[in-house]
This record gives sequence, structure tokens and C-alpha cells, in this order.
Amino acid sequence: MTIEHFMSQAMILAKRAFANNEVPVGAIIVKDNKIIGSGFNQVIKKNSVSAHAEIIAINNASKFLNNYRLNNCDMYVTLEPCHMCSKAIVDARINCLYFGATEPKTGAIESIDKFLAREDLNHRVDFSGGHLADDSSLLLKNFFQSKRLKVNY
Repeated sequence: MTIEHFMSQAMILAKRAFANNEVPVGAIIVKDNKIIGSGFNQVIKKNSVSAHAEIIAINNASKFLNNYRLNNCDMYVTLEPCHMCSKAIVDARINCLYFGATEPKTGAIESIDKFLAREDLNHRVDFSGGHLADDSSLLLKNFFQSKRLKVNY
């Protein structure tokens, strides 16, 4: 399976977040070409600042493997992770992170920080960004435009 295949699965989840009035971000975790965890933003629904797509996907994959360490797993997420999610990705021992659009305000991988490049981390996570970035950016733009339109009426 290709990066684009798994990113398209994460995009489906991002669209579910949009439909649920949540910031449209989706994430999946893959081991041996099989999706073992998935999530989409549910901050409002769960009344929790930690209910980001990445955290939910990590929790689901950990339950599936019955292990908090997700060795030999990769994450695909539609938006560049924040610091909270980046730390969780490291602590879960994710092998490789693939993300879509960059996040200029809170993105901790490339945009406002280079968190995964820190020398003091106890685990190295390889990463690659820009996968289906245009699709992710358009979905986010449409979401926030819809919010502004509701405010103006």
C-alpha cells in the first residue's frame, strides 16, 4: 500500500470530524500494512483538549496491540501535529510520521518548531510532510470559512 492510500484513509476521518463540527483532522496508525488505530478530532464532543486525532489514534492502536508502545508502526495524519501530539508520537515509539498540510500556528514538526529533531529525545521518529496537503488544506479552509459565515449572520 502507498502513502497516498493511507493518507486518503486519514482524509476520510478528517471529513468525519468536519461533519461533527470539529476541526477536520484525521489520523491512522498502520502496522504491517494494516490499520490498527484511527481517530479524528473530538475536542468539543469529549470536552477534552487532548482529544486530538493523533491521541485518539494512538489510544486505539495501543488497545489493539495491548501495549502502549507502538513499535514498528507508522502514523498518517492530515495536519502537522502540535507539541502535545508530537510528544505522544515519540512516547508511543511510532516509527514514521507522514502528515499532510503544515500548521503555521501550532505545527511542531516543521512550522514553529523542529521537535522531532531534538537530540535529547529517547526515540527517533522519521517523518515526511506534504502528503495530500492540498486536499487537507482545502478541507481546513472550507471548515474555517463555514465558521466565519455563521458568525456573520
